Amino acid sequence: MTEVNAPPRVGRWTRFVTARPRLSLLVALVLTALAVLAGSGVADRLGAGGWEDPAAESTRATKALEREFPGSQPNLLLLVDAGDASVDDPAVTARAKSLADRLASERGVTGIGSYWQSGTPALRAEDGHEALIAARITGDEKTAGETLERIAPQYRGVRGPVEVTVGGPVAVRHEMQTIIQEDLTRAELIALPVTLVLLVMVFGSAVAALLPLGIGIVAILGTNAILRGLTELTDVSVFAINLTTALGLGLAVDYALFIVRRYREELSTGAEPLTAIGTTLRTAGRTVLFSALTVAVSLAAMLVFPQYFLRSFAYAGIAVVLLAAAAALILLPAALTLLGHRVNALDLRRVFRRGHRPKPAGEEGRTWARTATLVMRRAPFFALGTTAVLVLLGLPFLGVKFGTADDRQLPSTSESHVVQQHIREGFPGSPDGGLEVLAEGRATEAQYGAYKERIAGLPDVQRVDGPLVKGDSAYFTVLPKGEAVDDPAQRLVGELREVRAPFDTEVTGTAAVLVDSKDAIGERLPLAAVFITIVTLLLVFLLTGSVLIPIQAVVLNALSLTAMFGAVVWVFQDGHLSGLLGFTSPGSIETTLPVLMFCVAFGLSMDYGVFLLSRIKEEYDHTGDHDQAVRHGLQRTGGLITAAAVILAVVMVAIGTSRVTNTKMLGLGIALAVLMDAMIVRSLLVPAVMRLTGRATWWAPGPLRRFHERFGLSEGEPGPAKETAEARDKVGASHA
Repeated sequence: MTEVNAPPRVGRWTRFVTARPRLSLLVALVLTALAVLAGSGVADRLGAGGWEDPAAESTRATKALEREFPGSQPNLLLLVDAGDASVDDPAVTARAKSLADRLASERGVTGIGSYWQSGTPALRAEDGHEALIAARITGDEKTAGETLERIAPQYRGVRGPVEVTVGGPVAVRHEMQTIIQEDLTRAELIALPVTLVLLVMVFGSAVAALLPLGIGIVAILGTNAILRGLTELTDVSVFAINLTTALGLGLAVDYALFIVRRYREELSTGAEPLTAIGTTLRTAGRTVLFSALTVAVSLAAMLVFPQYFLRSFAYAGIAVVLLAAAAALILLPAALTLLGHRVNALDLRRVFRRGHRPKPAGEEGRTWARTATLVMRRAPFFALGTTAVLVLLGLPFLGVKFGTADDRQLPSTSESHVVQQHIREGFPGSPDGGLEVLAEGRATEAQYGAYKERIAGLPDVQRVDGPLVKGDSAYFTVLPKGEAVDDPAQRLVGELREVRAPFDTEVTGTAAVLVDSKDAIGERLPLAAVFITIVTLLLVFLLTGSVLIPIQAVVLNALSLTAMFGAVVWVFQDGHLSGLLGFTSPGSIETTLPVLMFCVAFGLSMDYGVFLLSRIKEEYDHTGDHDQAVRHGLQRTGGLITAAAVILAVVMVAIGTSRVTNTKMLGLGIALAVLMDAMIVRSLLVPAVMRLTGRATWWAPGPLRRFHERFGLSEGEPGPAKETAEARDKVGASHA
């Protein structure tokens, strides 16, 4: 092989990734093909739950009840509609009993109970035309879903004098998995061509536009393979696959945009392709690496929570971020080495220019430069004004109510949603929302009776059923007044756990799971916040060498998320725009969603913040002029950050077209957050605040400055800023 004589400014990493570009791309192609095979069928192995704390009292009680009293935890409900007849009609009764007996004989089904067997009023609609058959499908989520698919067609539909519809938690989860897979395919079909069109508009060149798309596809396919492997070791939520697609495409586009734009900028100054790649990796490449680390840190914070719903997003997010960065820093330079100046080929914008020559590189971004000048000239007005607007937009979040994910996540026409809605509206006391009290330890009938009386005397209790005794264990079913997870039901959980008993008791049920989930998140939220804050401060310090900028970055990033949280409550909790967006508002926000949205949106905001700060820092190192550095940084990255945000927002909006409410909330909420961050915070608030802090922005004590010079990121050549800092150190030493 002929050795390449690299120019002096080309570093070892550049030599490594450009030495054998064809071999690198061939290896990547082979690995991507293997990832396609390894990741095939991953969606079928993902779970639709994961909101509960596995170590909580409610989870322990649920498992014990499933083991000892399977009838106490039905996950399959058959809604039997007698039409105009009564459910007590002899023909209806005979058919319903026949269906229940047949269901009891099905493999993998246990705990059969029905109104016609027990006469329980809670299983009969108040109008007398509908009643329930309840059962439990055994096994894990995958096994239960397969059993449901096998048996449901045999019961669904018109059966003699009755019509049967299938519902219950297992049906809700199964429909949710199916809909998410279908919606993800549709989202990809929307996002990919729109992203390509936007990239062509940004780059002009079709060749340059295809590079980010290729990086994104590699990241997505690689992450699917990793998730498939993780399903062999732990539970992974089906919702995580949406994040894989969104972040894989969005971040790959961000990183590739940043690198390709800098490469083309270097070419426009007359640099040779290899030198341009070296400069690009030394500047934009290092920024991409730091950006990926900040996003990964934000996502890693979800690992401190016990719910596998949140942990799944950490697994998927960290994997896709690191793969997108690796592809951008390894495969993209190899492709640019082969393309050289041909990266500008196939300029599709020529037909719209009508003879106008493109602007020289030095004149690009003048609008952003003028914006920065205007903002810094009136810095107090823009700083206070934008802060006030963002705080105002976030005020609805003060009225947030937390709840659980249920059938209302599904479209109003889905079968399991229809069943649960009929139960909510037509059956007494929310029969599917009762609380179960597990009693363990030998007890007499009198002791059970006295305990039941104490429970029945609680103010929020409508009725107590039981106990059902088996050996030294028993359980009571407690129906709360009102909704299954409203404030009285949650308060009742605590009251039940305080009731004295001569045996050990544990409380479970929908409201108990919610209470325990809120407690688990509340206990660990400070740890996650401290982790994100400390690591982000450290990374931004390594990038900038400033003490003040990392603090500004954390505060302004958090401020940029206020609009997202306010909109989530105003739209998805309070139900505004529900008709337009096509969802049913449950009147609450699922407990884990704000945590997830904060970690993802905060990481993406840091992503754009790093892009802007790195270019400002580079210019400041070169010139030592603070105002000029801010102006130049926004001029060079304002359009780039906005384009990246718009493309990522398109991807998130495509995800937000999902028929599952949580996915819709995640997609549309994060789309709003990234647009607000790019167009308001990065364009207005950051330059205004940096103008107010002036040259003090770059201050750091001598020891920290020397630490940064040794271990931090420095993109520019030593310039006036560094010489001034060194002079201050010498003056300080001489005075000492």
